[in-house]
Amino acid sequence: MNNKVKKPLTTAIVAAMIGLGSAGIILPYSGFAQSTPAAPVPTSTAVTALPDFTSIVAATENAVVNIRTMEKVSARSSQGFGPGDSPDDLFRFFFGPDFVPPRGDRGPRSPRGGDEERTVPRGVGSGFIISKDGYIMTNNHVVDGASKITVTMNDGREYQAKVIGTDKRTDIALIKIQAENLPTLKIGDSNTLKKGQWVLAIGSPFGLDSTVTSGIVSAINRDTGEYLPFIQTDVAVNPGNSGGPLINLSGEVVGINSQIISQSGGFMGISLSIPIDEAMRVVDQLKSTGKVTRGRIGVQIGEVSEEVAKAIGLPKAAGALVSNVEQGGPADKAGVQAGDVITKFNGGEVKKWSDLPRLVGQTKPDTDSPLEVWRRGKYETLNVKVAEIPSGSSDTASVTEPGEQAGSADRLGLVVEAVPSSLQSKMRIKGGVLVKDVKGAALEASIQPGDVILALNNQDVKDVKQFGEIVDKLEKGKAAALLIRRDNLTQWVPVTPAK
Repeated sequence: MNNKVKKPLTTAIVAAMIGLGSAGIILPYSGFAQSTPAAPVPTSTAVTALPDFTSIVAATENAVVNIRTMEKVSARSSQGFGPGDSPDDLFRFFFGPDFVPPRGDRGPRSPRGGDEERTVPRGVGSGFIISKDGYIMTNNHVVDGASKITVTMNDGREYQAKVIGTDKRTDIALIKIQAENLPTLKIGDSNTLKKGQWVLAIGSPFGLDSTVTSGIVSAINRDTGEYLPFIQTDVAVNPGNSGGPLINLSGEVVGINSQIISQSGGFMGISLSIPIDEAMRVVDQLKSTGKVTRGRIGVQIGEVSEEVAKAIGLPKAAGALVSNVEQGGPADKAGVQAGDVITKFNGGEVKKWSDLPRLVGQTKPDTDSPLEVWRRGKYETLNVKVAEIPSGSSDTASVTEPGEQAGSADRLGLVVEAVPSSLQSKMRIKGGVLVKDVKGAALEASIQPGDVILALNNQDVKDVKQFGEIVDKLEKGKAAALLIRRDNLTQWVPVTPAK
């Protein structure tokens, strides 16, 4: 039956390849007959056969497990469904634990007037064995809230599993079954992945055990705004694949299948996997302590745009722009200031703002870490003592989306005045000017009355007179960078002065 399915798929692939080859050349129409044979098209690319995955699958599939979970819910009588077979239960059983059932009337409550607790199927996921004595890695969302976890091996053996530890931030969970001499998967290195490399996914989509799909790496370090960067592939992944391994051609795990990007709820060609290197950092802590400890430095950060980088003289648009520093926090004690751009942390390069929370988070608390910042046109190195994230806190480095003498800075469209001493004390600042009115270029840059300008083009603003002198010297048509303080946030804002 499998051969019948594979054969037409193979034929379709070959036909598609031929079609693409023909589509690459456009020839003028010359009738059905051709007197002179067409010259062969030169090519420098050798045609190679598609890889055969059979040996890889045979060596790895026995270490991939099916995970079925149960949960305790409030029981309600429901017409047309027996115990354990409510609409929610059936939806979750077939579509996985992360499926959100439709809301609506579920029928009357129990005649006793209250809800009875009962255990119902919660969903299906996947996982893989990482040690012979039964440690299994999966996604947090596969086992989160489960009252019972059943692990089924590829040979049909079933075990009850217990949760060793979970981490919602990375969506990683470590569970364990009581067994010995189990098959395991070899852990690879996700840092060696490259676009275009072949990878496999093994799991239980829609509860279909030991399903194998393949594809290529579409992108690495895909930033979706979450804590970790993802491996993006075009491997078919569906509900139930969550927690299963992404495997390279050496039979090594390079990722954990976690999410899909879809408009339909099903696979649409974009799958996201957690890099195994990041996952193992979490698993090692879960195995030793049952929890994950992360560092924090107490800053709020934002993106460095091309305009801001150019205006403040930063060689390239990279790093994390500090918009606020927690008073008395690690960064504050180290001398970090609002308006700094953090370019390196503890030896790791901060290429984009989202790199910083990960670099800080994976640093052990109480570690003295060097931190490089771009400030006033030059790099400076500070030393920060990393603190531990308090229980319940969500961020290592928070992310932000980005009456006296008055003076006019017409070229920027600003009317400013001295900052009242009471406001300086409240904001913990010295100098600066308070924006009284905006128009023109400043209005277009979204500067508002009440903003405080702390610096202009890497020069600290001391008072109204000095600010006006700096504005007068600005080059025509070249964007200027204003360091703006608004409430508790500080941000560089590019403004192009009028000619």
